[in-house]
Amino acid sequence: MQPGGWIGLCLLLLLGGMALMAPRLALQSPLVVEPGAAFTPPGPEHWMGTDNFGRDVWSRFLYGGRISLMVGVIAMAISATTGTLLGVVAGYYGGKVDSLLSWITEVLQAFPGILLALVIIAILGSGIFNVMVAVGIASIPSFMRLSRGQVLRVKEFGYIEAARSLGASDARVLFRHILPNILRPLLVLVTLGMGGAILEGASLSFLGLGAQPPDPEWGAMLSAGRAFLSRGWWIAVFPGLGIFLAVLGINLFGDAIGDLLDPRSQNQNNR
Repeated sequence: MQPGGWIGLCLLLLLGGMALMAPRLALQSPLVVEPGAAFTPPGPEHWMGTDNFGRDVWSRFLYGGRISLMVGVIAMAISATTGTLLGVVAGYYGGKVDSLLSWITEVLQAFPGILLALVIIAILGSGIFNVMVAVGIASIPSFMRLSRGQVLRVKEFGYIEAARSLGASDARVLFRHILPNILRPLLVLVTLGMGGAILEGASLSFLGLGAQPPDPEWGAMLSAGRAFLSRGWWIAVFPGLGIFLAVLGINLFGDAIGDLLDPRSQNQNNR
């Protein structure tokens, strides 16, 4: 794996480990309010300072990372599962099924991802769970188109015809012979799409549509801290840095995985 991939993996392990260990690493509860300690700069007692309510930013950063990273994981699980199944069905059966599912995908893809997520949030209402669902639905077209194209290629191979001639059911052909052979590009799309999902989730929380006060989330923390940049820069800078490092780590790791699974890239490296 390329050096950039190792850097990305280390960033992901660091941020993920910090989020998982939040109860042990946090200096105090992220919801504890201390008005007398408001706007305390970073120091030994408060490693990332305190916000306008006197809440410890380090503790809120840790717990906020849990929510932000979870948005990326759950949103990608929704989009990858749903989009892949739709694409596999459309590509395998073709005909009217393919035309209908492709038309639905084109309609969804006509909207920018963040705009489609906003429309879904307007229907479902605000809240972090609805943000996960909205971001996941907005990413379905990418998985559907990729999986459909891969199925159209793979289903013409000889071993697929052999399985059919031996009496294998459609379900067995799809899940035993086709799906395992199209997972490599889908895996790359998942790793790269997770960074976009985290960014979209943070953007929706920044707009006040995701995590609701006083719950910590990087996008919501960034939005709350922008009004105090001159007095307490750390309130917005640290959650913004968390978003940046998470997206950077995922993109670096995703690019490395793409190169690692690409036979053409491997052949060039072997020369």
